[in-house]
Amino acid sequence: MPAAPREVTVALTPRARFDVIDVRAEAARQHGDALDEFQNCLYCSFHTTAGYLDQSLASRLGRQGNGVEAYVGAFRTVFPEGADYRHDNMEERSELTDAQRVVEPRNGDSHLGFMAAGLKPVVTYQNIPGGPVSFVDLDGMQADQRPRRRVTTVVGYAAEEVVARVRISIPVSNHPLDSVNLKDPRLGFYEQLAEMIGRFGVGKGRLRLDLASKERHVGLTVNEYETLLMQHDLTEVMRNPVRFVAERGRHALHDPRLVPTKTLGYAKYDLVRALNEALDALGLSESLVERILAKMMGVPAERFFRMKRSVSLLVSDRQRDGRGAIVEGTYQSPILVQWRSSETRMREIEATLTRFV
Repeated sequence: MPAAPREVTVALTPRARFDVIDVRAEAARQHGDALDEFQNCLYCSFHTTAGYLDQSLASRLGRQGNGVEAYVGAFRTVFPEGADYRHDNMEERSELTDAQRVVEPRNGDSHLGFMAAGLKPVVTYQNIPGGPVSFVDLDGMQADQRPRRRVTTVVGYAAEEVVARVRISIPVSNHPLDSVNLKDPRLGFYEQLAEMIGRFGVGKGRLRLDLASKERHVGLTVNEYETLLMQHDLTEVMRNPVRFVAERGRHALHDPRLVPTKTLGYAKYDLVRALNEALDALGLSESLVERILAKMMGVPAERFFRMKRSVSLLVSDRQRDGRGAIVEGTYQSPILVQWRSSETRMREIEATLTRFV
């Protein structure tokens, strides 16, 4: 009989604001061979600016040496630190106290980079001996340059079995660019998921959220649902993907009279350079770079953001033995993002509950 699923917590210390850490090596250092016998592992980050790439993409990038760094670095170029993100304007953050405004990180670039690069808080990997698993941190340092404390959970398991599946309708607005916090209690979405977990008694497993096959011009991500970030910064990027690169170019110019004619040029130059670096890391051709760039400029939301049609949530009984629940970070929320309105003003999500065995 295969061993029962095993869950471990791994503490991580980033070395810089942008860092890539091999979690598999760290797990071995902190927990020995506790996970070696399992065919699969689920990796769960509890942070909104640090997470994982899907194994297929990570493996492809890994064959290029520093491919993960180059790929994610391209999106960091598109979202430069210190640009004019509404998320970072603390005077507008009415939900924060005066004391919180002093210490709240100005990391709008990290949130947008996380979503655009297709990073996820929860991924499942085949457990390949010696194969690295990259934890990508986009905001690893505090304002005083002390490293943040990062935590990730790893669950080793032999296989997973489908326990239940349900389709849930989510109301959306008629705005073409909009985002919906699926954790909003007014939707009742999380309550339905919790009821399903309790009804089938899953202790360790995952919830996979998939957009219905008919859904178009919409994606899923997991991040902080902060109003200025989701309703302003994200919307700005979906309208114009070079908006914040242009902002950096504007700040770099000393003569404001030159801004109208040169800012877009600076932005496009930076974007082309960033894409070239990323696609070089992937081993793709120059002609493909040009085609992707053209498509990105023409249809920003669909081509620029690597929005997923599915995301996963960890189910664990870590707090109450045998009683599974969704486990996530304080500020994490699954978010539905649409860039074209739905005629019915509804979006359908299929939630699949699996048990690890």
